[in-house]
Amino acid sequence: METAETATQAAVIVAIDGPSGTGKSSTSKAVAAQLGLSYLDTGAQYRAITWWMVSNGIELTDPSAIAAAAQKPEIISGTDPSAPTITVDGTDVAGPIRTTEVTSKVSAVSAVPEVRARITDLQRSIAASAEKGIVVEGRDIGTTVLPDADLKIFLTASPEARAARRSGELKGADVKATQEALIKRDAADSSRKTSPLAKAGNAVEVDTTELTLQQVIECVVTLVEEKRASK
Repeated sequence: METAETATQAAVIVAIDGPSGTGKSSTSKAVAAQLGLSYLDTGAQYRAITWWMVSNGIELTDPSAIAAAAQKPEIISGTDPSAPTITVDGTDVAGPIRTTEVTSKVSAVSAVPEVRARITDLQRSIAASAEKGIVVEGRDIGTTVLPDADLKIFLTASPEARAARRSGELKGADVKATQEALIKRDAADSSRKTSPLAKAGNAVEVDTTELTLQQVIECVVTLVEEKRASK
């Protein structure tokens, strides 16, 4: 239920970036839910377009083939933090986009400039239409997608901590193999020419290595509330 206070609070756009396994998704969803903001998982959109490419037999070693298909799928993201949804051409792909096949190919697809341009436009339109504000999480939100975001946060953690969390999410995955995969993905995402993974110059860095998820959430909520109060 909307109170007089929430009705008058300024809309705030929050960009949360960082590599895999730093707690981005869990933190972003919890912060958005707690503060009554919309939520967008941009990584899911790149996974969705990758899933579509795989499903439609697009040759993923050929950037021109990926570029030619970039505009074809219709991707719709629900922004309710308590139940985020994503569909491609009307199909619910929340489960299929998390497979190891999609995970192993998303960096190659998301490195293609035409794909990034398509998804970036989609992300900007979603953020612009969020009446009460939004928490947008990804890898290039503060630097490229929403450079004028009210608050930019960059989450980091040691490779060991990230691998332990991610392997826990993957239910019994090999921690060492997970760590190697994360480092490989970091290298791919950080070195790509178009919108690499990078910390924005005016971002607040939060190292989550020694923090519990609840501590990270509390830290980010405080930062957002301070920013909202100053608007």
